Amino acid sequence: MKKIVVLLMVVSFSMGLSAQNEEKLPRVLLETDSGNIKIALYDETPKHRDNFIKLVKEGFYNGVLFHRVISNFMIQTGDSLSRHAPAGKLLGEGEYEKYSLPAEICFPKIFHKRGAVAAAREGDDVNPLRNSSMCQFYIVWGKKFDDNMLDNVEERIAKNTGSPFRFSQEQRDVYRTRGGTPHLDAQYTVFGEVVEGMEVVDKIQWAKTDENARPTTDIRIKRVTIIE
Repeated sequence: MKKIVVLLMVVSFSMGLSAQNEEKLPRVLLETDSGNIKIALYDETPKHRDNFIKLVKEGFYNGVLFHRVISNFMIQTGDSLSRHAPAGKLLGEGEYEKYSLPAEICFPKIFHKRGAVAAAREGDDVNPLRNSSMCQFYIVWGKKFDDNMLDNVEERIAKNTGSPFRFSQEQRDVYRTRGGTPHLDAQYTVFGEVVEGMEVVDKIQWAKTDENARPTTDIRIKRVTIIE
């Protein structure tokens, strides 16, 4: 199986919880050795929500590393082989994964604003339906975009998806003021967002990494629990 990654495209480069009642959304707590991150899971993506909750209850994420970190972009985790991986080992290949999840892309309602939690996947060349990894996910950091940069992203997404593409004014406002990774919109399933602990995400995304974007000093998720 080819490496499961989040595509980093070269581009010329507040909102609440996706119009949902945040008090009713299921939440999970990621306790990491860099601090705690609280995530709310969206009801609009029930297959991803339920699968994530199932894996959390099984303890799947306890002890895994953030194995791919790119500053001003995202932090990725969920490879079970990372728990005992020696330093420098390439991670994220996904050969052990038993299933994939059908895409639940809810764009334009849900998009890649800073703090979005989304499923990693294999590339379109081997995964044209854009099915998600059963377990690997990323948290968006990204950066702020101006209108010219967003115009360029629109052109690239239209080319990649083969259909006309435009950001709404609301999305443009968010990407200008809050930031994110708009070039991933309509291509990956966003299934939640960080509601507490973005300072921890910020800290992790600046980690020193090797040529495979793996942090040179391990950054580990100690435990993940359902809290609401």
